[in-house]
Amino acid sequence: MQTKEEHYRSMILAVQRYAPNADMDLIERAYRYADGKHKDQLRKSGEPYIIHPLAVAEIVAEIGLDTDAIAAALLHDCLEDTDASFDEITRLFGRTVAELVEGVTKLTRVQYSTMEEQQMENLRKMFMAMSKDIRVILIKISDRLHNMRTLEYQTPAKQVSKSMETMEIYAPLAHRLGMQKIKWELEDISLQYLDPEGYQQIIDYLKKERKVL
Repeated sequence: MQTKEEHYRSMILAVQRYAPNADMDLIERAYRYADGKHKDQLRKSGEPYIIHPLAVAEIVAEIGLDTDAIAAALLHDCLEDTDASFDEITRLFGRTVAELVEGVTKLTRVQYSTMEEQQMENLRKMFMAMSKDIRVILIKISDRLHNMRTLEYQTPAKQVSKSMETMEIYAPLAHRLGMQKIKWELEDISLQYLDPEGYQQIIDYLKKERKVL
């Protein structure tokens, strides 16, 4: 496992590489604020919670989003999981950042259950409609990607439910937005939990094909 400091350095390097014109002061302040708000919280893995917002911010930087989106990624769980307020985030980081954080929070609160395909399509459309700013959806997809990358620490029931949700909501949204690499990774991780035997058969087949080539 990487330390908090290593995750922070990795995030900063991603910002410098993919968003060289970013306002590093704003990003640093957002990190310090989020770190303080999440200081007593841990992930299921036992890691400091701030590692998750750092990882999400790194993904957001890698897909080419701007300073406000990166700052919002760092702050994205503050309204949901801490005593932070919309007004405080607005005062400290600007209204745009606060609205992005609020938008992600609203999507997080949407109640999901397994539905028929038409209902799933309606839910995907609702996600899009709820997000006045497309960056909200992109931050939420980045949030889901990191949660899927760390799904091993969840219970088996949660692994299955999150994988189904990802296949039915987030992978199609990523596809719709042209994020093919992220779509493939979301589907790949989901399949590992939804059909582990089938997933292993695919891996074994690909290994054999590589040997032939």
